[in-house]
Amino acid sequence: MLRSLDIRDMLIIDRLELQLQPGLNVLTGETGAGKSILLDSLGFVLGWRGRAELVRQGADQGEVTAVFDLTQDHPARAILDEAGLPAGDDLILRRVNDAQGRKTSWINDRRASGEVLRALSEVLVELHGQHDDRGLLNPRGHRALLDAFAGHDDLRAASRQAWAGRARAARALADLESQVAAARAEEDFLRHAVAELDRLDPRPGEEGELDARRRHMQGAERIRDDIARAFQLLGGDGAEGAMAEAARWLDGVADRAGEALDEVQAALSRALVELGEATGGLERLLDSLGFDPADLEAVEERLFAIRALARKHQQAPDDLGGFADTLRARLAALDAGEAGLGQAAQDLRAADEAYDRAADALTGARRAAARRLDAAVMAELAPLKMERAVFATQIDATDPGPDGRDAVTFTVATNPGAPAGPLNRIASGGELSRFLLALKVCLTGDDSTRTLIFDEIDRGVGGATADAVGRRLAQLASGGQVLVVTHSPQVAARGAHHWRVEKRVLDGATLSTVTALPGPHRVDEIARMLSGDTITDEARAAARALLAG
Repeated sequence: MLRSLDIRDMLIIDRLELQLQPGLNVLTGETGAGKSILLDSLGFVLGWRGRAELVRQGADQGEVTAVFDLTQDHPARAILDEAGLPAGDDLILRRVNDAQGRKTSWINDRRASGEVLRALSEVLVELHGQHDDRGLLNPRGHRALLDAFAGHDDLRAASRQAWAGRARAARALADLESQVAAARAEEDFLRHAVAELDRLDPRPGEEGELDARRRHMQGAERIRDDIARAFQLLGGDGAEGAMAEAARWLDGVADRAGEALDEVQAALSRALVELGEATGGLERLLDSLGFDPADLEAVEERLFAIRALARKHQQAPDDLGGFADTLRARLAALDAGEAGLGQAAQDLRAADEAYDRAADALTGARRAAARRLDAAVMAELAPLKMERAVFATQIDATDPGPDGRDAVTFTVATNPGAPAGPLNRIASGGELSRFLLALKVCLTGDDSTRTLIFDEIDRGVGGATADAVGRRLAQLASGGQVLVVTHSPQVAARGAHHWRVEKRVLDGATLSTVTALPGPHRVDEIARMLSGDTITDEARAAARALLAG
């Protein structure tokens, strides 16, 4: 509920404090007195886009402060929490506009953006009038209004859940199709590369082993001839044979030489033993250096094949086995993806069917609710002297979405046989006001969290019709708060609280003021609205009769 509105130096208001109450609050005054300035100022502090020049001439800045009462479950609390702003029982909005056009906003004494103000305004205030483009006249909001009237939140939730499931299934199918398409593009390469790697079947560390064997065989080939020559020179046909022959000659003359040869024969014997060990070692070495040239060729062929394949795939030789496993996995994914495409397509069909069922149920519920709303609005139109008019909620198919596939438009035909059309295109000013009021009475339900503002919604009506308008406004205000700017005495008489807006000239400056009207003054104001500037006793009597209801 809007508790107070404090305006300073805005247009022709120098200082104004308005203390509002629950129930029906009425603002009256002559045309041009400044009633619209109050709404402009309220719209300014709520972040609405309005007049560009708001600061009173000669002032440095204009300022508006609005104080709202918040219940514990008021939706404004969620907006404040999301914005990181404090929330108490009082919500204080303050906005300043300097002479250069710069605007600064505070919410509960914290700096805030106009975006947050506008978000709060959606749950704090609802404005209706002949130029209402924020509420009932905007077809983009008609579906939500019908849903709120129907109260089928469970069906909307089911539709949104089915839409989300359909979106997930569509994404899953698209992702799988993309993966399979990418795999198909390289399928020939994958199959050829895997076959090539399988034929070679390289082992980790094999390249190093082959390289070592190759080096060993290449080195043996170079030194074996020299070792064989040395073995020949030291062996039986060489030094060893000559020494053995020398030993036999010495053995033949040992008896005759006596002890003189003992030392020589002993040394020669030792030399023969050492020489035998040397030739044996050379023989064993020659055996180890022996290899088949075909083995070298085979080692080199496999070594070069491994290295060539590693260069081809830009892999380290030892990583070729793992690389082959990776390619096999991609082939397996391709095969699995081909099989999974059918399942993914089936899942999407199932999700489509689930969404169709949810959307059809929501459409059916909306059509039933539309018939109830049409009947309720038509019942409200009769007391408003529009019994010949026809209100119809039109439901057309539109692109599917989370809230179904229905486009909802409130249409009217003001006379029998006349074509129906959107509210704001068919109805005249007075008719439009009454249509909006009838709709609002039917759509409000138990929502008393917002302050409803009606800007001259009674324009173009009078007498019994104006009285019916006043009664409907009072009905809307029960349990909540309604603020109405009116020129109708019948509507003003229904108010629980009454303010008069006046324009005065002080010291050459035109200023607008607002005065609360207690009993007698209220009689005079309604009498003025009935008779004009000259208030007669008859007008006062008529005003008292209106107030008596």
